[in-house]
Formats: sequence, structure tokens, C-alpha cells
Amino acid sequence: MTIYDDKDFFNAYSKMPRSNSLDAAGEWYMMRELLPDVGGYEVLDLGCGYGWHSRYLCDKGARHIIALDVSFRMLEVAKKIHSDKRIDYLQCSIEGYSYPNDHFDLVFSNLALHYIEDLDHIYKEVHKTLKEGGYFIFNIEHPTFTSGIDESFIYDEKGNVLYYPIDDYFIEGQRDTLFLDHQIKKYHHTLETIIDHLLKVGFKLERLIEAKPGEEEKDAMPDELRRPMMLMVKARK
Repeated sequence: MTIYDDKDFFNAYSKMPRSNSLDAAGEWYMMRELLPDVGGYEVLDLGCGYGWHSRYLCDKGARHIIALDVSFRMLEVAKKIHSDKRIDYLQCSIEGYSYPNDHFDLVFSNLALHYIEDLDHIYKEVHKTLKEGGYFIFNIEHPTFTSGIDESFIYDEKGNVLYYPIDDYFIEGQRDTLFLDHQIKKYHHTLETIIDHLLKVGFKLERLIEAKPGEEEKDAMPDELRRPMMLMVKARK
């Protein structure tokens, strides 16, 4: 069972501002910049969660979206608040989906790929399922963040941030961390694996963004300028 189907974790996660609005996610203004005109697109949303991004793409003119997530609790909410005849919600893991050949114009994924152990396999499947010229746009936790010790800053005795420690950067694989008082299993991948392996599969890199607070958020989130938390990628077949 995915941690997102744990009742206590799900309830805690559902109370986060980013769970209730796209605009509450500080990185959304940057992620939105990567999207092409999706009018008439066939879209695959990998790890759709509550369906916010699928709904946004629908509103921007996507013709059909397959939105998959491994969590039945997430999908229950998505079907209630973002139901649309153009969106087919599917309970399925990213690894378990049967990717059709040359079918989609866009494969989109937000904060799901750091739960994947074998990125190369998913890259190959995504490349296969995209039409020629199709886009692969994703947001993944930054390797600096995932290689952080407990993904936490180090503080002095007065509670001031000293630094963000990282270790075992080049040792890829499972990392366990604490999030919302629950143990979460993720996978750390180096920047080389995330980007160079994408190129080896045959993608062309178009954009790369290291997420940081916008001008309006800098004062409220000063520590988020001390290390990148997310890495956004736009690639094309």
C-alpha cells in the first residue's frame, strides 16, 4: 500500500495548502512556464494526485487525459472535484502502466518520479509512448534535496539555520525520510542520472529550472533560497 493511502497520512496531507489549490504550490508559476499550447493534445499525467494539473490542462484545451495514480484515496478526491468527460482516472503505478506506442502529445508528471527506483525504464517507456515531437515535462525533487541528511536543515542553539547537509550524493537508491510524522520511502538520483540518461534515451532537453521562491515569497520563505528543492525539466522527442 502506498503511504498516500494511509488514513492518518492522507488526512494530514490533505490539509496542506498545496493540496487545495494549484496557486498554493510555490513552484507552480515556474512549472506553468514549461507547458506548450496543449489545445487538442492527448495527455498522460503520471502521478496525478488530486487531479489539479489534469484539470488545468483540460481547461487549456487538452482533448483527452489519462490521469493515473497508485493511491485510491487520491483518485477518489480527484474524481469528485475534478471530474470531466475528457479525463480518465486510472489507479495504477507509473511502473505498471502499459504505455501505448506513439500515442501522447504530452507526458506530464509533478513530484512523482522521486518515488521511482528505475528512472531509465520509465524514460524509455515515456519516449516510446510519445508521438514524434511530443513533450515530456516533469518536476522531481532536486538531487541536492534528496541527498540531504534527513532532508532537514541544521540549526544552532537559537534555532537559526546554519546549513543544509548532504551526504552520499553519488550513492543512488532508496532514502527514508520523515514527512508529516510518517516515514516516507523515496529514491535518490544524481543530476547526471536525471538529465544525461534522459538524453541517452533520445530526448532533447529544452528547459531546466531549479525551483526557487518568487519575489512575493522571498520574505516568507528565506531558507528556500539556501538550497534547491525541486528540479523541473522540459524535454522533447
